[in-house]
Amino acid sequence: MNRNSESNQLTSNGDLSSKSTCKRNCTNSGGGGKVRQLKTVCLSTSSNPESRLVLVVDDTRFVIDKSSFVEHPDTLLGRMFSPFTESSGASSITRPNEKGEYEVAEGISSHCFRAILEFYKSGVIRCPSSVPITELREACDYLLIPFDADTIKCQNLGGLLHEISNEGAKSQFENFLETLLFPAMVSSAQRGERECHIAVLLDDDIVEWDDEYPPQIGQEHCQTIYSSDLHRFFKYIENRDVAKQILRDRGLKKIRLGIEGFPTHEEKRRWRPGARPEVIYNYVQRPFVRMSWEKEEAKSRHVDFQCVKSKSITNLAVDGVDGSGEDNGSNNSS
Repeated sequence: MNRNSESNQLTSNGDLSSKSTCKRNCTNSGGGGKVRQLKTVCLSTSSNPESRLVLVVDDTRFVIDKSSFVEHPDTLLGRMFSPFTESSGASSITRPNEKGEYEVAEGISSHCFRAILEFYKSGVIRCPSSVPITELREACDYLLIPFDADTIKCQNLGGLLHEISNEGAKSQFENFLETLLFPAMVSSAQRGERECHIAVLLDDDIVEWDDEYPPQIGQEHCQTIYSSDLHRFFKYIENRDVAKQILRDRGLKKIRLGIEGFPTHEEKRRWRPGARPEVIYNYVQRPFVRMSWEKEEAKSRHVDFQCVKSKSITNLAVDGVDGSGEDNGSNNSS
């Protein structure tokens, strides 16, 4: 394609001709004399150049009608190109470059962005086979586009349902955190503790411990929560990973979350002559979560110094030396 035909399609301010679909390759010199290849995809149906936008994503120009974004004001592109934003200059991100083009969605591939643009026309995104569903979800999160079964259509139903489950798990665990876990954490904090160990039991679990001979559960201050819903939530490894990430994002540390044995009631007791009885408890597998909010971890740990009896001092004492601590050239501490 020669320069004259290119100039007929692309004007000096970045506007394209009124063709509904056009693809071409052109060269643009960037900083340092580097040359990059740009492909243009025209999705505009308007013949008015002022009603169109040129977006540059992943070395590809996308031409689309401005009205498509205006009709979705809750999305990032809708906010960027709303009449209020452009008239007030509220955001520098909407300022075009010297060619009148807008460089947006950095890090998103052109294939993924083209699929996302279908949302602004039909309200549905059909994920291409070349785009991983995780990449599409991250792009939707960045562009503030709803990611659900009504919006996303793809061949990989397992991958789609996995991402939807992740979103649902985030919402569910935020609720569990506020209503169940946080009160237990506050209870530990009010006792001056800076970590918490919580076991999650079923609603119908019965715990009967002997007050004189309680079980050894490995943690002195273990708290229990009765919630079959939270127990079911923690059954899945993916849900536990989501919960760990949320706890990290909320500023907690040393997070452990898994399944462990929890003693419910006394099973039998063994008597030994001259010794305390050995009480054996029945254990059931239940989820647990441990976390810490201690800030000065490295500074507050107690260090035990073991006193070792010096052999050299013992030998000196035998020889009649008083060991008063005076340096006589032969007293070496071990």
